[in-house]
Amino acid sequence: MDWLSEVFSKGGAFFIVNTFFLAVVIALIVERAMYFLGRGHLNAKAFLEQIKRLLAANNVDRAKKLCDATTAPVARVAKSGLNRLHRGEAAVAQAMEETMTEVMPEVKTRIGALWSMANITTLTGLLGTITGLIRTFSALGEANPAEKEEKLSEGIAEAMYNTAYGLSIALICMVAHLLLSAAMKKVIADLESFALRFENLLAEGAAGAQGRGAGAAPGLADAEPASERDPA
Repeated sequence: MDWLSEVFSKGGAFFIVNTFFLAVVIALIVERAMYFLGRGHLNAKAFLEQIKRLLAANNVDRAKKLCDATTAPVARVAKSGLNRLHRGEAAVAQAMEETMTEVMPEVKTRIGALWSMANITTLTGLLGTITGLIRTFSALGEANPAEKEEKLSEGIAEAMYNTAYGLSIALICMVAHLLLSAAMKKVIADLESFALRFENLLAEGAAGAQGRGAGAAPGLADAEPASERDPA
C-alpha cells in the first residue's frame, strides 16, 4: 500500500477531488446495476404468458397477486391495467400509459449523470495537471540548481498522475453509461412491447366474447319457435 499513499501524496488536491468523484461514480454504477439485475429485471414475455393463462381461467385476482410479487416496471404496468379491466379496453390502455409515464423516470434515473461525471473528472484531472505544472515552474525559478531536477520530477509526476486518473475515471463512466443505457433501452422496449401485447390480448378476448354471444343468439332464436310448435 506504500505505492498508493505515494501516489496520493504526489497527486495533490485535485487527485483527492477526483477520488471523491470516483466514489460517486461507483455508487451510481452499483445502484443502477442492482436495479437492472434485480428490482427492474423481469422476463416480459414469460410474465405475459402467465397473465394470459390466468385471465383465460378468469382468475383476475391471482393475476393481480402475481403482479404484486415483484416491483418490476412491467408488473406495475400490468397491475394498473388489471385494476381497470372491468372498465373496458380504453380505460386499461389509459391506465397502462399513465403508469408507464410514472415508471419511465425510475428506469432512466441517474444514467445520464455518468456522462456528466466523465466530463467533470476529465476536466478536474486536467486542472490538476495545469496547476501542478504552474506550481512546478514557479518553484524552479526560486530553487537552487541542486533542487531543480527533483522539483521538476515531482511536478511532472503530479501532472501526469492527475491526467491519467481523470481519463481513467472518465473511461469507466463512458463504458458504464454504454452498458446501462443498453439495459435501460431493453427495459423500455419490454414495457412498450408488453403494453401493446396486453392490449391485443384484451382485444382478442373481447372479440371472442362477442363471437360467442353472437353464436348463441341463433340457437335461442331457433329454440323459441320449436317450443311454440310443441302441442304441450
